[in-house]
Amino acid sequence: MDRNSITGIILIVLIFGFFTWWNQPSEEQLAEQKRVRDSIDLVEQKAEADRIANAAKVEVETKAVVEKDSATIAEELTNKFGLLADAAQGEQTFVTLENDLVKMVLSSKGARVYSVELKKYHNYDESPVILMDGDQNKFGFNFTHNSRFFHTNDLYFTELPQTSPNKVDFVVNAAEGKLIFTYVLPEDGYMVDFNITTQNLGNVIATPNGSMDINWEMEVPAQEKGVSFERRYSGVYYRFAENDVDHITASGSKSEELRTKLKWVAFKDQFFSSVFISGDYFLSGDVKAVTPEDDNHPVIMDASAMVAVPFTGNDQHSFNFYFGPNDFKALKPYADLGLRQLVYLGWSFLRYINLGVIEVFHFLERYFSNYGLIILILTILIKLIIFPFTYKSYVSTAKMKVLKPQIEEINNKIPKEKAMERQQATMALYRKAGVNPMGGCLPMLFQMPILFAMFQFFPASIELRGESFLWATDLSSYDAIITWTGDIPLITQYYGNHVSLFTLLMAITNIVYTYINQEMTQSTQQMPGMKGMMYLMPVMFLVFFNNYAAGLSYYYFISTLITIGQTLLIRRFVDEEALLAKLKANQKKPAKKSKFQQRLEDMQKQQQLAGRNRKK
Repeated sequence: MDRNSITGIILIVLIFGFFTWWNQPSEEQLAEQKRVRDSIDLVEQKAEADRIANAAKVEVETKAVVEKDSATIAEELTNKFGLLADAAQGEQTFVTLENDLVKMVLSSKGARVYSVELKKYHNYDESPVILMDGDQNKFGFNFTHNSRFFHTNDLYFTELPQTSPNKVDFVVNAAEGKLIFTYVLPEDGYMVDFNITTQNLGNVIATPNGSMDINWEMEVPAQEKGVSFERRYSGVYYRFAENDVDHITASGSKSEELRTKLKWVAFKDQFFSSVFISGDYFLSGDVKAVTPEDDNHPVIMDASAMVAVPFTGNDQHSFNFYFGPNDFKALKPYADLGLRQLVYLGWSFLRYINLGVIEVFHFLERYFSNYGLIILILTILIKLIIFPFTYKSYVSTAKMKVLKPQIEEINNKIPKEKAMERQQATMALYRKAGVNPMGGCLPMLFQMPILFAMFQFFPASIELRGESFLWATDLSSYDAIITWTGDIPLITQYYGNHVSLFTLLMAITNIVYTYINQEMTQSTQQMPGMKGMMYLMPVMFLVFFNNYAAGLSYYYFISTLITIGQTLLIRRFVDEEALLAKLKANQKKPAKKSKFQQRLEDMQKQQQLAGRNRKK
């Protein structure tokens, strides 16, 4: 640093020090500044004190207003809702009861079942099976109090201290009276105990006709892949006191007024049900099912039921809820309640056939875990049972086939204008040769009930739900190998937006079987157009079964395939030349007359003899 720089720095310091000394305040100025600061502090302290005082005053006034408003509100609620004022408002709380099978959430608002989950079942998209959730389920009864209409679904109940982990009591207090809803979920099982208790409510609430009309409304959600197919096996079911079970289906809008005693009412989908059961009997009931117009709507139906029980004001009504699968084995403990009829197995004797099929099906389950293999074995067993009828049918058809040249000879002799005479000659030939033209049809009539029974059995079998086999990921639903989006006129409406492979295979085997039958039964007497009609049936099956359960199409495919094999095998062991020789030998024998024919001829002879005697 040079001398000039050092000189500059010294001059700057001297100048700064001089100005500092020159500008420092005097003692009078310091005293004035202190006085001003003290005045400001006093003003700020007074302002803070005023703010605190005002805040306290506002708080007191606000509290008085709130207390006054609360009192006013309470007074208004009491005037409006009477003894139920405390239950008319509140906050909704939830309680969960669950075991290894069911998770049930209860709501304090309405003391109702809020949601139900079946823990051992999942949907095709791996989501849990939820039978109901939130406002999808409404439950309770209407009554009158203080000249107003109430519904228990809108009241806020108070939860009582739990006496056990699987029991919940909800109560509404009204002066000396009480309304109590109690739920008990067992440690194992799908059956829930439910009680309604009324104490000293006879002068507090009034119900119509001296009965408690319990209303139950529920949006039944779709659980399966094919909603339209699921709706075919869904509905509102109910059992009468006389043990008869009836239902209305989940299609369109249907309702029934049931003016007789009922045991239970069920909202049923294809594989699961929610059932409300009376410990005694419901006095009467009304049921209704409304289906959404949209075929792809996630709700199967809006189901509702109204059932009546007696009401005196001091009542104890015992009920049950069944939330579970439509499983024949799971419903066995409740067979006396008739809940097994929730598994729809067809009407009349078809149900009895399916009851036997179920026993065989469950027997095979003990030894095989693959349900595709179980269906195959079941089909083989059924085909072996009806094999004698299949054989008889083939032989009868073969007899008619070898007589074809003689039938053509009759047709050539008798013109087609004399159809009755031609038919009589043909029947005479059959009778003389010992051929029953209905022999090929009667065995088929025996097999038809089994085919119809299987049509009811497979869509109702929850055992197939979610079970895969080959390319089918779920044997209870369709097995699409090709799908498309968008609406194709007529095709999407009647066929669907996919191609089911088992249905396609079933149609192909039916065409092959039809061809084989046409070879066996070809005759000049065949009705015009009948041949084309026979081939049209497999095409109709292709359309009709495309949305049905893959297990059903698989069964029909295997059954028809085995029938084709049996037919080809029988053909190798039936010698048509020997059969024709036997029929010709029968034709040479004197025809045996039935007793009726003999009596008829005797009567004719007597008439002829009497006529001759009169002429004499």
